[in-house]
Amino acid sequence: MEESLARAYRKLWHEHWWWRARREILLAKLAALAPAGGWRRILDVGCGDGLFFDDLLALGADVRGVEPDARIVSESGPHAGRIHLGPFVGPSGSDRPFDDGYAPDEPFDLVLLLDVLEHLDDRVACLRRARELLAPGGRILITVPAFPVLWTNHDVLSHHRLRYTRRSLVDEVTAAGLVPCEVRALFRWLSPVKLAVRIAETLVHRTPRPPAVPPAWLNRLALALSRLDERALGRLPFGSSLLCVCETDESRLET
Repeated sequence: MEESLARAYRKLWHEHWWWRARREILLAKLAALAPAGGWRRILDVGCGDGLFFDDLLALGADVRGVEPDARIVSESGPHAGRIHLGPFVGPSGSDRPFDDGYAPDEPFDLVLLLDVLEHLDDRVACLRRARELLAPGGRILITVPAFPVLWTNHDVLSHHRLRYTRRSLVDEVTAAGLVPCEVRALFRWLSPVKLAVRIAETLVHRTPRPPAVPPAWLNRLALALSRLDERALGRLPFGSSLLCVCETDESRLET
């Protein structure tokens, strides 16, 4: 991501309605997916400065992270010792492309890839490596930006390679030897908003600028809309993001 966005990320995570809404969605999903004994070990790939770690540790898990961008990880941060600075997957083209990547001592029963895949050139290699790090019965939880028609300057600023469709995400997941047991849209109400932004940016050239926390009233309204969206529109097939839960064994695909 651009330096300007990297500098703003902590404030956005704690205050911006989108990050707050996504956090609530993820925690609800993790609670629903939790095995009988709870989550034992969780790996957060692309974890940044470990901003999600407090929530994950509250689940009773041993939490670890991988972050390739050292700019956004504070050496004195409370979770610095849990974060591996460096690539998750080693250089492509080698026989074992993760040889120079992340190599933990123990497997994980949950791997998080939260808005990570869209930044990568070799996304299937990343998914394969995540699969190799799973303990028996483990799961991978993925979020990605959705639908190419919703591409905006924010994607440019974030250094996205693509926006996904449901089919393109399922294709990559299955190519990595994983079985998608749930794929669904998030932030459905935001789709027409982003489409309007796309049209406006097409008509009037604008230099990409990092997002900012909106005025308090608008921040509260957008968060409330996102919560209502999740409760009332959860089965609609379109949205500005996609969520996917993967397993290594056969499971029914939910639409």
